[in-house]
Amino acid sequence: MKSASLRYANALADIALAQGAAEPAVKQLHDFGAAYAQSAELRTFLASPAVSVEAKHAVIEKIAARVGASKIIRNFLFVLADHRRTNLIPEVIAAFHEVIRQRQGIAEAEISSAIELSAAQKKEMAATLARLTGKKIEAKYALDPALLGGAVVRIGDTVYDGSLRSRLNEMRTRLAAE
Repeated sequence: MKSASLRYANALADIALAQGAAEPAVKQLHDFGAAYAQSAELRTFLASPAVSVEAKHAVIEKIAARVGASKIIRNFLFVLADHRRTNLIPEVIAAFHEVIRQRQGIAEAEISSAIELSAAQKKEMAATLARLTGKKIEAKYALDPALLGGAVVRIGDTVYDGSLRSRLNEMRTRLAAE
């Protein structure tokens, strides 16, 4: 993640958390980002140095009103336009979402398993990961029959591999070394 995007995301997170508006800000910024991503004309317009800042503000104001963005989000987008950083909007949104999650002590876990996990297994897995990380876990589950058994969990850059496939590979390596 680029440092400029992260700086803007941290600044917005400071304001949103101080005002108790973190969750609405995430949604509103995401909604604006969706409009931004869908329109090549909007991206070109906001990135153009030939367009006045006032014109950019007017367009941002209309889109912000349409997506129900708060004054915080609207002003933040104005700052991006003022500093000619509108091209960073997608990166800033991703960074902001991640910064908010980190500050709230939430970690996203991607859990791949060989078979569909029951509700009780999912609950136990989330509880174990919460104890392990010290964070609230939001889990996304996926099936990967190639694992043969067990599960692989990715939380950020950390991977916990409890799959049967990796255990068999470890055993193969140990046997080949003997």
